[in-house]
Amino acid sequence: MAATNKKNTISFFNSHLISVVSISLVLFLLGLILIIGFIGNELSRYVKENITLSVVLDEDLTGAQIRQLREQLEKQPFVKSTEYISKEQASLEMQRELGEDPTTFLGFNPFHASVEIKLKSEYTDPDSLALVEKRIASKANISSIKYPKDMMRMVNQNIRRISFVLMILFILLIVISFVLISNTVKLLIYSKRFIIYTMRLVGANASFIRRPFLRHNVLCGLIAGFLAIIMLMISLFYLRQELNIDDILSRDIMLLVYLTILVAGVLLSVIAAYFAVNRYLRMARGKLYYV
Repeated sequence: MAATNKKNTISFFNSHLISVVSISLVLFLLGLILIIGFIGNELSRYVKENITLSVVLDEDLTGAQIRQLREQLEKQPFVKSTEYISKEQASLEMQRELGEDPTTFLGFNPFHASVEIKLKSEYTDPDSLALVEKRIASKANISSIKYPKDMMRMVNQNIRRISFVLMILFILLIVISFVLISNTVKLLIYSKRFIIYTMRLVGANASFIRRPFLRHNVLCGLIAGFLAIIMLMISLFYLRQELNIDDILSRDIMLLVYLTILVAGVLLSVIAAYFAVNRYLRMARGKLYYV
């Protein structure tokens, strides 16, 4: 008798251990997709905010007029930062690129002073850029506005494609996660289907029968979530040794990822348990032997 009880206890422990490990692996994959999404979002923002609009200034501007123009531009909601490039600086930069001074064979400095503008990422799509260009062009003392339109268009198209793929992957993983967790929970509740039937016979209502299963799966979801978080921490520890991602994955972002994993683990486990118990609550005694 003692041997049988010991065997049943070991079997019970193993089944719950397998359940928790299975759920934690699914949550670990979910966390990885979230982290990849955040990294992709931060990288796209970085790329967008480092594409420069060059506002070419009129020749006869004074230093005071240039400072006033920069102040006006920096007050605009779409401007992240500005930098003044004088004619001499522009000539030196071209000299570094070409390896010789263009003024020596032209006899004059062909460049104009300009204000280099870096936009906020939310203003870099084609429609917003058209409005930004129009707003800047309305300012006095501006000769022209130059920026790589084709590059901007290509960057936005690629980011949209990547975002769409990541969103599809995230939705698929949520669906797969629910199916896997649901099947794992169903296997655990399957072994207790006769207990559920017995509780019904003695007059227990549905909510009373569900309560211990839901409470148990809240605990399993939390444990699985913490295991998934530990696996993510270990993975990120090794990833940080290869890549500098500390600026991208801030503490707030990681707290959000960890909280999402915990909430997802509990919610998916509880929802799966709810439907699994309901299935046996409605099942006739004869069918319990054949499911």
